Amino acid sequence: MRRSRSIKVLVVDDSALVRGLLTRILGSDRELKVVGSAADAYVAREKIKALEPDVLTLDIEMPRMDGLQFLRNLMRLRPMPVVMCSSMTERGAEATLTALALGAIDFVPKPKLDLVSGLEAYADELIGKVKAAACARVEAIASASAASGLVAPPRVARFSASTRLIAIGASTGGTEAIRQVLMRLPIGCPPVVVSQHIPRAFSAQFARRLDQSCALHVREAEDGLLIQPGHVYVAPGDRHLKVVSDGSRHRCEVSSAPPRNHHRPSIDLLFESVARSAGASAIGVILTGMGADGASGLKQMREQGADTIAQDERSSVVWGMPGAAVALGAVQRIVPLEAIAGALGDAGDSPEVQPRVMEGLKCRL
Repeated sequence: MRRSRSIKVLVVDDSALVRGLLTRILGSDRELKVVGSAADAYVAREKIKALEPDVLTLDIEMPRMDGLQFLRNLMRLRPMPVVMCSSMTERGAEATLTALALGAIDFVPKPKLDLVSGLEAYADELIGKVKAAACARVEAIASASAASGLVAPPRVARFSASTRLIAIGASTGGTEAIRQVLMRLPIGCPPVVVSQHIPRAFSAQFARRLDQSCALHVREAEDGLLIQPGHVYVAPGDRHLKVVSDGSRHRCEVSSAPPRNHHRPSIDLLFESVARSAGASAIGVILTGMGADGASGLKQMREQGADTIAQDERSSVVWGMPGAAVALGAVQRIVPLEAIAGALGDAGDSPEVQPRVMEGLKCRL
C-alpha cells in the first residue's frame, strides 16, 4: 500500500546510544520519518501527544516506568502500533510475549552497539517491521485480548473421524491468534502442528505459555517425536518443522535446512509435508501475518483434498498471508479468529468460497 506521506516514528529507549542507532537506521528509509525520541515513558507520553507518531518503537526495560506498564496504559488510553525492542534471552522472551498479548504488533532484537556485520540485515528487519506495524490493525489485537477473558470452556467439537491432523501457520500477530484458537479446542481433538515465525530464543517460552492457556498438551517439536491426538507441536525457532509418515502414524521432522523465502521455520514447508503425509485427512489454517509464506503450501493441501481455512481480514493484525492464500485459490473458508476453533470441528460442512483477489488489501508485502 502506498502512503501519501511518510510514516512518523517515535523511538523510546533509555539508552542514548540505542536511540541514536535506531534513529539513523529508520531515518535512512525515505518512507519513514523519525519525529522524535524519548528516554522514558513520561517523556514519551508527552511526545506522543505533541508529535502524533504513527508507530512507536519501545524498549521493555526503562527507568521510572517499564515498557510493559507503559504499553498497558497506552493501549487503554491511546491504542497505536508498537514495535518492541527486546533482548534475546528467556527473560526477554517472557516480557516480549506479554507485550504481544497486551497489544504490541511485533518485536525486534535489542540492537548490539558493537553491531558491524549483520547491521544491514538488522536494519532491513527493523524497517520492514515498522512499515508493517504502520498499517496493522491494532483493534484486532485489542478485540482478541478482550475476548480471551470471556472464552467459555472448550466445547466438544464435532471432529470427523477422518480428521487426523491440523496444521496452523502464522506470523505477525500470530502468537496471540494461535493462543485464541488453541484455547477453544477440546482435549480430544486431533493433533495440531504449528509453524509461527519466531526467534530461537522465544519458541520454548511460547510453547510453555500456550500449554498454560489451553486444555491441550503443547510442546516444542523434536525430531522423530510421535504426533499424538490432544497434543500440539510448535516448530522451534529458527528450525523447520515437517510431518512425515511412519506407517499409519505421523512423526515430527525438525531440521536446519536453508530458509524458504527468508523464513525458518517455513509455513510452506510444513503445509507441503502435511499435504504429502496426511492428504485429505488434514485441515490447514493460515492466520494473520505479513507476506505470503504458507499460501502455496496451503494450496497443495487443498489440492490433496484437505479442508483449508483462512482468518478473515477484520480479525487479522496483518492480512498479508491469509489474503495471499485467498488470492491463490488455496482457501475453502474465510473465518473470523474467534470462530476458527468451531470451524475446525465443522470442517467439511460448509460450502467452498469462490477464490478471489481482495481489492484494497492492506500491506500485502
